[in-house]
Amino acid sequence: MRNLITLLLTVGLFLAGTTLFGQFRNRGPRGFIDTGAINNEPPPTEFVMVRWHYTPGYRGDGWSHDFPTAEQHILQVTTETSLIDTQRLSYKVLELASPEIFEYPFAYISEPGEMWLNDQEVENFREYINRGGFVMVDDFGGQNNEAQEYETFRANLERVFPDREMFQLTDDHPIFHNFYDIESVNTVHPMTGVKSVFLGFPDEVGGLAMIICFRNDVGDFWEFIDNPRYPVLPSAESLKLGLNFLHYAMTH
Repeated sequence: MRNLITLLLTVGLFLAGTTLFGQFRNRGPRGFIDTGAINNEPPPTEFVMVRWHYTPGYRGDGWSHDFPTAEQHILQVTTETSLIDTQRLSYKVLELASPEIFEYPFAYISEPGEMWLNDQEVENFREYINRGGFVMVDDFGGQNNEAQEYETFRANLERVFPDREMFQLTDDHPIFHNFYDIESVNTVHPMTGVKSVFLGFPDEVGGLAMIICFRNDVGDFWEFIDNPRYPVLPSAESLKLGLNFLHYAMTH
């Protein structure tokens, strides 16, 4: 298994070269979305990271938080630390209601506490999981409106799978040990410091179909990995988690 020193060396080399990618950074105000990045056509790589755009509920821009820099950074680190065939621009935005989502085995959802799925999105979500797709849910909880965000997300999941429930993952789950061996998951919300909780959601045979990063914002750590905004160690931990999630989706 890989270790933290190896990852930190990779991060160091990555940080040294980030000026090459500065033109792609999205540092505009909340609500500003890079239309060029949204329309990005990924190269023909084995792995493409897809972010879902969904019908919003009480707010509207949460689906795009940390986009596209979070994708570019985790994909860049993936190319430098693993054998997965991917590149820094191997990302795509798709409507959850689109049939194109079934072409990609890994999907990322940001701010699920803001969504209220329409009927087609509910149907696609269900079929995506039933076909073996894997979903990473991120960036909710840990702040003032935690209860509302959690209940909104839970209610949407109940519409997708009325007979299934989220469950808390323990440190010994295989998703924490398939690429990096993460003996103890000690992550916190980057802005509030609240202890994170990782939840799972089962597929039809009891496997893991979804990793739910509650009281966390893993994508925020990815986005600012080249910025002293957050300490190095929790940022590196979030990169390790991301690499484990990607490898889990590709191997299960």
